[in-house]
Formats: sequence, structure tokens, C-alpha cells
Amino acid sequence: MRLRAAVLSLAIGAALLGVKYYAYVQTGSAAVLSDALESIANVAAALFAVWVLFFAGRPADRGHPYGHGKIEYFSAAFEGGLITFAAAMIAWYAVRDLSLGPAVDEIDLGLAITLGAGIVNAALGRYLIATGRRVRSLTLVADGQHVLSDFKTSVGVVVGLLLVRLTGRAFFDPLTALAVGLNLGWTGLQLVRHAAAGLLDAEDRELLARVVDACEAERRAGIIRIHRLRAIRSGREAHVDAHVIVPEYWSVDHAHDEIDAFEKRVLRHPGIEGEIVFHTDPCHRALCTACDVPECPVRRESFAGRPPLTVDEATMTDELFWRAQMERAAQAASSAALGGGAVVD
Repeated sequence: MRLRAAVLSLAIGAALLGVKYYAYVQTGSAAVLSDALESIANVAAALFAVWVLFFAGRPADRGHPYGHGKIEYFSAAFEGGLITFAAAMIAWYAVRDLSLGPAVDEIDLGLAITLGAGIVNAALGRYLIATGRRVRSLTLVADGQHVLSDFKTSVGVVVGLLLVRLTGRAFFDPLTALAVGLNLGWTGLQLVRHAAAGLLDAEDRELLARVVDACEAERRAGIIRIHRLRAIRSGREAHVDAHVIVPEYWSVDHAHDEIDAFEKRVLRHPGIEGEIVFHTDPCHRALCTACDVPECPVRRESFAGRPPLTVDEATMTDELFWRAQMERAAQAASSAALGGGAVVD
């Protein structure tokens, strides 16, 4: 599905490029030229995306133990760079036409071709973004955003040509192209920034929240708390690791079996695909009030209730996590001493 969508994008982009260039030759419009330049970037990006998706789908090997999915971030950065370059070229041609004096011919033909191409790009862009999100492909999402930016370019060109036609003032044409170029430049820079964040393994709050929800849904008695959670995305796969606190009296074999089964359940949770590595920590009898293990032989305090796990708690370091648990235990003990029972916040 990923490769099919990328090939479709390439084929449609190449066809629209030919149509838009024909419209520019007939009209001499700087705005129409800006639309054609954007399509050149579309075709180059789509061609690169086909290769990237083929490469990203290769399984992990000894040289790439986490797979090849991160190349999709390079694809997004490349696409953002192409958009930014196209924006610079559009701005240059617009300034040139303003200085030399613009002239536009065959306005009705330019309007018809640009409007038709824009409608096609709108449909293609939405399809690519929806498909990319469904199969978790940053390359397809970036390509879809690029195609939608081409649609916005077409809308701007149509507005510019309509202004020229209604007012008879040709300078609206390069002014429209200049506005289109500035908007495209912003879109390209945003894509590059997003790709850089992925390459630097910036925190993916959405992925972390999905993992926490899956852990909460799939936990069983004995999976007491989770902390030091980390998660990165590599293509469509996620790589997750965390520390899981279990009862201190569990044997190594028992803890291993329980955690292994827990990992498999979480991976089956909708929206998570990849690998999970959980490290086990003993409870040290510091979490008795939040532990729902029945008939625990080493329990020091009664179970009072289990607070729902949050992303902020799950991502705490060891030091911060245990400090928070000590404070919670002290608060519960103080409340119990006053006769109010354990407090769960």
C-alpha cells in the first residue's frame, strides 16, 4: 500500500507538471510558473519517496539492528528542502517580473488548467496523508503535505489570475507568485524542522501516550508501576523500553514470564508495532498502598488504590520516580495516622 501510493503520487505529479508547463508557455504568467516550479519539486520528491519506501521496508539486519525506517526522516528533510528551494526560485522570478514589467496572455486557459490541476492535487494530497497516517509512514505524510501545498499554490495562482482578469493590472500576477513563494518557504522549513526532530530522537508525546494507554489496558496484578519509559519511532515501527516494578518476592523465572507476556500484550494493542524491552525492578515494599497483588507475603501496608499511570510519571528517571513514591507513601501514612485513611492523588 505504501509503495502503491508513492508510485501513484509520482505518476500524477509528472502528468500535472507537463500540463502546468504548457499553461505557463501559453500565458507567460509568473504565477503559473510558480505552480509549475512547485510541481517539479513534487515529481523529484515523489521519485525519492518511492526509493525511500522500498529501502525503509527492508528488515533489520546486523548492520542496522533497529531496521531502516529512519530513512523516512531523510525523505521528509529532502522534501522540505525541495519545497524551500522551489519557494526561493518562485520569489526570484516574481521579483524579476515586477522589475521588468509583467505581461500575461491567455488568462482563461491559465485559469482552467490551474484550477483543474489544483483539484487533482487536493484529492491526491488528502489520499497520501490519510494513507501515510494509516500505515504510519512519515514519507507519505510529508509527500501528501507537499502535494497539498501545491494545491494551495494553485489556489493562489487562480486568485492572482482572476485579479488580473478583473482589473486589467498585470502586476497582480508576480505579486501573487511572491506571496505563494513565501508561503511555500514556510511549509518547507516546517517539514525540515519536523524531520530534524525525528532524526535527533526528540520526545514523541503522541507515541508515549499511546504506549502508556496500552500498558494501562494490558497490565495485570503484579505490574505495579512503570517509569523511565522511552520510545522512538523508526519508520512505521516503534522501539520502546521502560522499567517495570514487580513484587520483590517474585522469582526471576516468574518475573521474566510475566514481563514477557506483558510485552506481547502491549504489542498487540492497536496503534503499536515494533519491539518492547522491559527491565524489571523490585518494589522494595515502597509501593504497598498502590499494589493490588492479593495475599502478598511481604506487604507492609494495605492496598488503598492504584492511581492511573500518566506520561509524566512513566517518563520519570529512577531518582525522580522513587522520590515521588516516597512522598506519596508519606502522605498516605500521615493521612492514615490522622484517621482519614490513605490518600491517592
